[in-house]
Amino acid sequence: MQLAPSRRRARTALPTAVRLAAALALTPLLASTATAAPTATSAPASTVAVAAEPAVSAVLCNKHCDARDPAAATSDRVPVTATLYGRSIALHLSDNDVMGWASIDSGAAGDQTWLDRSFDGGRTWASGSKLGATATPAGRTGWRSQMYNVDDWNTGGIGALRACGKAGDRAEIACTGWARVDWNAGSRSKAAATALMMNYDRGSGKFAGWWTSATALTSLIDNIRISHMPSYRYAIANTYDKLRTAEGGDFTNSYLDDTGWWGLAWVAAYDLTGDRRYLDTARKDADHMAAYWTGKCGGGVQWATDKPYKNAITNELYIQLSAALHNRVAGDTTYLQRAKDGWAWFRASGMINSGNTVNDGLRDDCTNNGDTTWTYNQGVILAALAELNRATGDATLLTRARTLADASTTSAYLNPGSTLHEPYEPDGTGCTSDGDSFKGAYVRGLGLLNKALPDRPYSAYLDRQADTAYAKNRTSLDQYGPHWAGPLKDLGNGCQHSALDLMNAAEDS
Repeated sequence: MQLAPSRRRARTALPTAVRLAAALALTPLLASTATAAPTATSAPASTVAVAAEPAVSAVLCNKHCDARDPAAATSDRVPVTATLYGRSIALHLSDNDVMGWASIDSGAAGDQTWLDRSFDGGRTWASGSKLGATATPAGRTGWRSQMYNVDDWNTGGIGALRACGKAGDRAEIACTGWARVDWNAGSRSKAAATALMMNYDRGSGKFAGWWTSATALTSLIDNIRISHMPSYRYAIANTYDKLRTAEGGDFTNSYLDDTGWWGLAWVAAYDLTGDRRYLDTARKDADHMAAYWTGKCGGGVQWATDKPYKNAITNELYIQLSAALHNRVAGDTTYLQRAKDGWAWFRASGMINSGNTVNDGLRDDCTNNGDTTWTYNQGVILAALAELNRATGDATLLTRARTLADASTTSAYLNPGSTLHEPYEPDGTGCTSDGDSFKGAYVRGLGLLNKALPDRPYSAYLDRQADTAYAKNRTSLDQYGPHWAGPLKDLGNGCQHSALDLMNAAEDS
């Protein structure tokens, strides 16, 4: 797809483990033949040839150690099932024990069943293949494996299990969809945050990509604030420490919009933790952006250090970040003036079209280029105006923001069938394209505006979007794809953090 000019560049590669597994990712997650709880879309279970015997897996010990007798389970929940040659294969979870086991029934002696365990959302499971493999004894029509841990508390691994089975000596196997215990999944947003953390590379400090790691981290920080679930708070300092010297240092690089996303992430981190280093870094990011305010087209921050193009997203981020810093830096006048100047220029630039939606940027002759009205360009400006209103008390800013929000929430182009849809919504990207992250920025901005308005006019819209995505675009692991109205296709960071942004905004509305 042709993305906005601000997005025309090669993307950062996925973490190595994810990259190597990319070819395997969608088969187990989206193309198996399992049946699951009706509220989630999950695997219809695949029938494939038996894989080679796996390497011996390390024994994990949390509350209990692997290979525990299911008779000792404190509960038994069956979230996903599969069938093969009349056999019923089921994954059983004991939520309190944080363990699971596999069973096969309605079969015959010699049938086999086992568990697979994954720590990256079902992309790979080489280190946890065929756990507890067992066969139905003579004289029985069904059997079960021992219990195995879902998570690895020693390394912080967020796990998932699936049950697999094989009918006697037939070659085919079938597996259920992936599922996990209900720990850190007590609400829609908590469950989405836990699924997002399955994409997190603790070693590199990234989710996937550069600026999309910033937006994912912001989604996570927002969730900690909204849900009061602190389990993944460690990712804030880990990401900061691992990436502070990357790119241009202090989360700057040649793309000024990227720097803006990171600056806002560190403002959110400061708000949550009170750690001054995050605020100091956000100031460096804002100052880096301000250095590229130029006289072309009468002002505005250019898209990149070596590209004079004036676009919407860079300047929307600049306004929001500058206003946010004024609201947090005692005695500031500099950031406030930058935010005011940024809005005055943006308002007069012509990027807001006659329909009150925002096009991508300006032509060389400084007129609206008429490019696609990407959703993130409709959302970040709402957050920027809400933040600037907080800084100035100017009620006209909220009035203008409300006009823009009314236009985008009622746009048939952006909401076909009443569900938010990105123009040229991508498929086949593994949710790593820029566009996969755009809707998250939109609903985050809309949610911030909604909270700033006493009548909360967009709560119903946000609730409707969240209900639709939850019902039509979710796996049994609470992973989400790009199409909130369905069908469920790709899975990955951009789609997942966008869904988390949506659940956050709906719960906070």
